[in-house]
Amino acid sequence: MQLKEVIARLDSWLTPQLFRDYCPNGLQVEGRATVRRVMTAVTASRRAIEAAVAAGADLLLVHHGLFWKGEDPCLVGWKRQRVALLLRHEVSLVAYHLPLDAHPEFGNNAEWAKAMGWQLLERFGEQNLGCLGSCQEATSPVPCVAAIAERLAERLGHQPLVIGAGDQPVHRLAWCSGAAASYFHEAVTKGCDLFVTGEIAEPYVHLARETGVALIAAGHHATERFGVQALGEHLAKMCGFEVTFFDDPVPI
Repeated sequence: MQLKEVIARLDSWLTPQLFRDYCPNGLQVEGRATVRRVMTAVTASRRAIEAAVAAGADLLLVHHGLFWKGEDPCLVGWKRQRVALLLRHEVSLVAYHLPLDAHPEFGNNAEWAKAMGWQLLERFGEQNLGCLGSCQEATSPVPCVAAIAERLAERLGHQPLVIGAGDQPVHRLAWCSGAAASYFHEAVTKGCDLFVTGEIAEPYVHLARETGVALIAAGHHATERFGVQALGEHLAKMCGFEVTFFDDPVPI
């Protein structure tokens, strides 16, 4: 399939034009005109690019691309090295940030909830990226914070940071993948017992202590593996590509 056709399909599924983002969504670096093999990864790190080259991929599809608002745009140092690798081997780089977080079918938050067995009741926060729901099945007892943290560690392969009482029951929880700690304020006002995100900052520890609403940082990379894998599987199904996933875990 032609590269321009692949981008058109991805754009039609993810509707990046509807989002106010901190980065360009879609094609960031143009490679060869024809796509047969695709590699997916969370971040366009040098290791991910090298893996795509080694696998003979024509296209690297990621959640975190190379270009961000407020960053130096000059192609020097580490950024030049990444771009040079892509151009030398004619590998296209395609990235979707907030559109991939928000997608109701194969977005990070939707796929993460599916993996955890959480039920979405409503969206909240800026651009409706936050999710509010329940982690309790109809016939099961109300889980506590510690039980949810244990399940997160098991499912994500990453040890979560827990702020709050482990024995606190969770009737209502909110979640948002990645670095979404700023949504914690609204989660508190929504009457949540627990807010789960990828990574947090120091002020939110105090907010959790003072409000009694528990907070879990389950890992930025760990909570954002889901979307790009689901998108890659959908792309393989719809277009017949060979799609592989490269995992490059980070400790936060």
